[in-house]
Amino acid sequence: MTTPSHWQNASPGDLDHLLPEVWANDVEAAVAVAREAAPRWAATPLAARIEALRACQTAIHQHSEPLARRIAEETGKPLTEARGELGAVVAKFDLTIADAEQFIADRPVTDGPHPALVRTKPRGPAAVIAPFNFPIHLGHGAAVAYLLAGNPVLYKPSPHAAVTGAEYGALMAAHLPPGVLQIVQGWGETGHALCVHPDVRAVCFTGSIPVGTALARELAADYSKSLALELGGKNASLVCADADIAQASADIAAAGCLTAGQRCNATSLVFVHRSRLDDFLARLRADLALYRPGDPLAEATNLGPLISAAAVTRYRTLTALDVGDWLQRGRPLDQVDGKRGHYVEPAVVLCTDFDRLAASPLYREESFCPILTVVPFDTDAEAIRLHNHSPFGLSASIFTADADRFARIGNELRVGNLYQNLPTTFSPSTLPFGGHGLSGNGKPGSRGFIRFAAEEQAVQWREKVES
Repeated sequence: MTTPSHWQNASPGDLDHLLPEVWANDVEAAVAVAREAAPRWAATPLAARIEALRACQTAIHQHSEPLARRIAEETGKPLTEARGELGAVVAKFDLTIADAEQFIADRPVTDGPHPALVRTKPRGPAAVIAPFNFPIHLGHGAAVAYLLAGNPVLYKPSPHAAVTGAEYGALMAAHLPPGVLQIVQGWGETGHALCVHPDVRAVCFTGSIPVGTALARELAADYSKSLALELGGKNASLVCADADIAQASADIAAAGCLTAGQRCNATSLVFVHRSRLDDFLARLRADLALYRPGDPLAEATNLGPLISAAAVTRYRTLTALDVGDWLQRGRPLDQVDGKRGHYVEPAVVLCTDFDRLAASPLYREESFCPILTVVPFDTDAEAIRLHNHSPFGLSASIFTADADRFARIGNELRVGNLYQNLPTTFSPSTLPFGGHGLSGNGKPGSRGFIRFAAEEQAVQWREKVES
């Protein structure tokens, strides 16, 4: 199917409101510009790169509020969440600059047979394929790392967040040499062409499992190209017999409803000790009642719309499945606050037949909408088994008052991010962030990512011997 050369997004919170028109870019032309800019940017000293990125940081900080409003308008993310995203974007500069000073600087080696050092060299043009749910923050983290390591960046926003991406890119590019950061607009064909282009030497892709899997296979022959994959999760919270039910319920409700469940680390599975099941479900109903669909630009909104009509269709399909007792089936809403949009309510299903659940899309696929699936368990060992049955491995939370129990269970869970008495969505940029299994290839999408943005070179020499 031919993708459009230009398009116009409607706000998912107000379908009668159209955003500016967007035109797709020519990939070959963009890569040629990046290839020409690469030697000059690579030769720029790290201190000068840092100075340029500091200027970018100031510009983003000064425009944080209009960018946050654009995110809310174009993606449906509640304004309060969008402001939080911009705060993380600004902070990411500081964290990544600190990483650059640690990992990009030359490192002397004194314990070998000859004087030596390890230095880094840029990989070359890097492609960043950004998602709609964190339209700036997720792609920005990789982009800043690649830039500080000396690579020009080809940044492709999600087509559902194209205007947001263009505005972010304009602010950044104004403080960088020509061609060092380009926004490349387009749909799947454009992203694919960028990733497989032989002159693109690093790729950071955030998106779906089928596309990420296909990319990994296609790029396997070009094995020197760096590929970082963040492909989502089927994240679980384990509520143990000794858990603080009030805290667990509040955190799980938030982790299931933030960004309308459209987060890679959103909670979608909840394993609850059978002795606490009734108390937990009663509390969860009350907590979910606090999340009411609303206009994403309204200050009080904590549950915005889904991104598209296709996302609403997926929600309808999942909530129609016969997998258990739907305690709160949820429903799409034609209008909210007088505006047509892709609004849905939170949903909860209790599943006592795990085998039936495990065979359904509600378990095997990332939901990316506010649906919580609750499964009872009797022993910690059973909870571990149920959790590890999933092919995903991004985030998990364990709610328990016992530090030893947390350590014991957590040591058995196959995830990249593990939390005690915190929501699965609590992922600060001060830590690495990556998943295993279907969730990705483990390369951290946050702290430390710069290690994948450059190549190491080992240098040694023979000392002059005095005659």
